[in-house]
Amino acid sequence: MGQGARVASRRRALLAAGAAGAGAPWLLAGCARAAPPRFEGRWLGASFARGHRLREAGAVPPATRRERADVLVLGAGIAGLACARALARAGVDDLRVLDLEDAPGGKSRAHALGDTRCPLGAHYLPLPGPQAHEVSELLFELGLLRHEAGRTVADERHLCHSPQERLFFDGAWHDGLLPPAAPGSRTLAQYRAFAARVAEVQRLGFALPTQRAPWTAAHAALDGETFAQWLARERFDDPQLRWSLDYACRDDYGAGVAEVSAWAGLHYFASRHGFAAPGDDSAEPVFTWSEGNAWLAERLAAPLRERLRAAHTVLQVDEQRHGVQVLAFDHGRGEAVAFDAHAVVLALPLFVAQRVLRSAPAPLQSALQAAAARARYAPWLVANLLLRAPLLERASGAVLSWDNVGFGSPSLGYVSAQHQSLRPDQQATVLTAYWALPQAERATLLADDWRPWAQRVIDDLATLHPDLPHQLERIDLMRYGHAMRIPTPGARGDPALAALVAQAGRVQFAHADLSAYSVFEEAYTHGVQAATRVQQVLSQRPPAARPLLSPPLATRSPASTSPASPPLTPRR
Repeated sequence: MGQGARVASRRRALLAAGAAGAGAPWLLAGCARAAPPRFEGRWLGASFARGHRLREAGAVPPATRRERADVLVLGAGIAGLACARALARAGVDDLRVLDLEDAPGGKSRAHALGDTRCPLGAHYLPLPGPQAHEVSELLFELGLLRHEAGRTVADERHLCHSPQERLFFDGAWHDGLLPPAAPGSRTLAQYRAFAARVAEVQRLGFALPTQRAPWTAAHAALDGETFAQWLARERFDDPQLRWSLDYACRDDYGAGVAEVSAWAGLHYFASRHGFAAPGDDSAEPVFTWSEGNAWLAERLAAPLRERLRAAHTVLQVDEQRHGVQVLAFDHGRGEAVAFDAHAVVLALPLFVAQRVLRSAPAPLQSALQAAAARARYAPWLVANLLLRAPLLERASGAVLSWDNVGFGSPSLGYVSAQHQSLRPDQQATVLTAYWALPQAERATLLADDWRPWAQRVIDDLATLHPDLPHQLERIDLMRYGHAMRIPTPGARGDPALAALVAQAGRVQFAHADLSAYSVFEEAYTHGVQAATRVQQVLSQRPPAARPLLSPPLATRSPASTSPASPPLTPRR
């Protein structure tokens, strides 16, 4: 990502901090290696077990209590929180948000190891582009952006500190995440040719969120083939370039160039700052925190307070003539509960929404069935490691950075939890490693034993830091069977997605799946837009039953977040 050639991780989080130091006894030449000390570990999260309740026919007894609300938002990920927050700010007080986890945030939640907070999913947010109006508005409200002397500047305390990223390649660490290329080499020539090709493609129009870009026959053609097929036809075959592009796709989409569409592979660069060859690139400024995007999710959730209902598995949604009924299982009380609402927002992945929506108008059911049938999801593993001491640096080159990646590794690398900290003491270190896994490994990932997966993470990191097994004190692992929607060929241009967004009934949809891939900008925008549509549904009730609402969100355009705001200027 970043300034073009930045093939950096959108979903990744924190990894190894470590300063070079004196050699440890087990690393000295001629000395026998001591056996690594034992470490503790576990799986985190409850969504796997609770979510599978949807598959258990007859597992839930009849509802033992009944509640009502004007609006129910199902799912407290970024889209659901954005929708609920926008509704609450517009004056919709009779609102509930149900989520199957014990804390809101979806894949933007946090964990703690020792005295360090660390992410369980998404770890950073790039500065928003001119089309991301809703995201810009949020960042202004949170104080991350401000106007200064006619320019929009970012709060540098929340921008990623330097050095930002490095790549382990050919026995040494190198600045940036693009493999180095010698002057005059074929690799460098292909880097430059690909950069020029991306610049040409950018003229077609790309944006984040993608709904703000045009959709032409040329876009549809790119969406109709894999990125690998496009690269082969364009004769981009250099191994280092191909690895970099495959890494970028695995990082943002959960799958490589052989699975994602050419539209998606090019959108990664064309919707941002293009692609830059070595010597031309600089890391893209991003917001990041020790706890990752949980920093954002927690601030979205805070104003909702009592409206949030954690540990609720949604089992069934039925749209009826005068409202919508939702059946859920309250794991805290161990009982089923029925909710009656005037409108419901399904802020759920499409494959889950399709399972729970039992009755709705035929066109809506048909569109949802078609969209869910096309959707493919990548499993993810997020591992947080607590170390007894900083790791040794075994190789020369670039120093420890926020983002650290090994060329050719099956993982997505690691980032340092302490990178944003100004604390002088670094006696303990928390690392977060990210893995985007093949779909075929989903069943294995969801097996009970965490130990083989922990060892897989440890072995991968030990190739970069041989002393890691000896320093490891604890490893906590988070697994997602369906972490990210993969933008396979045909997904972005699927008319069923447009139909779900455009429908104006009591049941609305808000999820990044509607954009065919999973990033913060897409999820947040869909959440805010769903809130606008829900307000329109509520406004159509008879006056006697209608609450006093603020003007629709579409009419509320603070000057600080209008499309005409000055360009962003990060200050370092």
